[in-house]
Amino acid sequence: MLIEIDFNSDEAIYMQLRNRIIIGIATAEIQEGDSLPSVRQLAENIGINMHTVNKAYSVLKQEGFIQLDRRKGAVISLDVNKMQALEDMKNQLRIILAKGRCKNITKDEVHELVEEIFKEYC
Repeated sequence: MLIEIDFNSDEAIYMQLRNRIIIGIATAEIQEGDSLPSVRQLAENIGINMHTVNKAYSVLKQEGFIQLDRRKGAVISLDVNKMQALEDMKNQLRIILAKGRCKNITKDEVHELVEEIFKEYC
């Protein structure tokens, strides 16, 4: 899996890393049971601090995308709690949609955008 980080982005590096791994799972580039690189290895490959990778892995663990094992390292292990996932998504979308509404983005434009993005994961 190729992980690209935009060092000029306003988004924190650990969040970029987290998001790239989640997209990798959604697009089946990486799958349940796959091991991620060690913290040290990934930090070296990308050219970032090990603490940054560790923070990204910790967030992914908290969100139910990976399990951390002393012997196996970080392993994709999806904690399937659909009701919680829907509630989390609803909370995140509430703010995103409010921002869009402030910019006069219509419901139809939102639906088109969701369809376009969702096709990337199917």
